[in-house]
Amino acid sequence: MRKMRNWREYLIERLAADREEAIGFLQAVMEDYQIYGNPAAVVSAVQAVVESQGGVEEVAKKTGMDRQILLKVLSSEEAPRIDTLGTILRALGCRLSIEPLKDEETTPDIELATEVESPKFANVQTQLAESDSSQ
Repeated sequence: MRKMRNWREYLIERLAADREEAIGFLQAVMEDYQIYGNPAAVVSAVQAVVESQGGVEEVAKKTGMDRQILLKVLSSEEAPRIDTLGTILRALGCRLSIEPLKDEETTPDIELATEVESPKFANVQTQLAESDSSQ
């Protein structure tokens, strides 16, 4: 009788067998993150690739990170700090990169967000405007 596996076991096996597939998997998850903004999905994907590349112990050695800290990062539902993510990705044989968006990839939400004043600075801007007009 054939042994049944869950999806995660299958995924880790596939990612372990092909480094390029592991990197492609991370790229796809990061593209989804750009759309949906789900940091837990990013952490879960990095976790799967870490497991496929020798596990936490092996990756901790490559990064120079304490094993417990790496475990904490990989068990969080929040996105890791960018420098921590970069260190982990480097140990996995890849890196973060920046690339321009195509016109059809930009969304109105992003454009609107840049036009909205931050409430934290609105009072400061008002005070500066008042002091300029009183001089």
